Amino acid sequence: MAALRSTRDLGLAPDYEGKVRDMFDLGDRYLIVTTDRISAFDVIMNDVVPGRGIVLNVMSLAWFDHFADVVPNHLITAEVGDFPAPFNQHVDALTGRSVLVHKAERFPVECVVRGYIAGSGWKSYGKDGTICGHRLPDGLQLADRLPEAIFTPSTKEDEGHDENIPFETVVEMIGDEQAGILRDISLKLYSEGSAYALPRGVILADTKFEFGMVNGKLTLIDEVLTPDSSRFWPAAEYRPGHEPPSWDKQILRNHLETLDWDHSPPPPALPSDILEKTSRRYHEVLEILFPAEAAKWETIL
Repeated sequence: MAALRSTRDLGLAPDYEGKVRDMFDLGDRYLIVTTDRISAFDVIMNDVVPGRGIVLNVMSLAWFDHFADVVPNHLITAEVGDFPAPFNQHVDALTGRSVLVHKAERFPVECVVRGYIAGSGWKSYGKDGTICGHRLPDGLQLADRLPEAIFTPSTKEDEGHDENIPFETVVEMIGDEQAGILRDISLKLYSEGSAYALPRGVILADTKFEFGMVNGKLTLIDEVLTPDSSRFWPAAEYRPGHEPPSWDKQILRNHLETLDWDHSPPPPALPSDILEKTSRRYHEVLEILFPAEAAKWETIL
């Protein structure tokens, strides 16, 4: 299957174009297409990573199924032939990378859960020993496992950077009951996801979930436990005190850091080997966590 940069290349006109996803507003439903676009330092590259969008979409579908008994999700169907026109006329281009979903009344909160200390959490801890109001033990090293997973929410911004916020701010935004429900279900999903991944050699360091209301029910939406929304580490290479290699776009970031580029548009052109290595990295974690799903989509990945 050919890589897809934009659904506009198919003659379609998305209502919203994010860094990765094109969305079509169909009234009470959305048609979401996960393209092969990739961004770094908040800049969308001109080059694409072949198959990346399919990996992200297929992983979310697999996790939706895995968590089906825990919380409802917004999926209606991923069968392109069942999509409304004109989308059902693009079976070859959209298969594996698109979903028809219920439109949800989205909560304005990124439900972040951390089981290990890394990224912005590590920076926050270095400043004052806390992450989003959670006081942590002294002497933690980079990548240390936390005594218990913590809920560290952030704002959900349509533009710019999301900002970490304390749980009390979530309560102010959506009320005590709903805030508690989002926290508890996020921690449960993280716990179950971690318990699934670790025996397969994958550490789920942290992740983020999004939720909304569909027909009065709390519903899991957007992407779930993908390399874009989560930090996956190889358990065999895990060493506290050192940042483990992660299954994500780090290969691309590392390459960009060697260039004379100020992280502003336009982005530099990317070598084919960097794109191929990045693509392979995404494929690897899908193959490890969901080998049956990876085999099912092998012909188009």
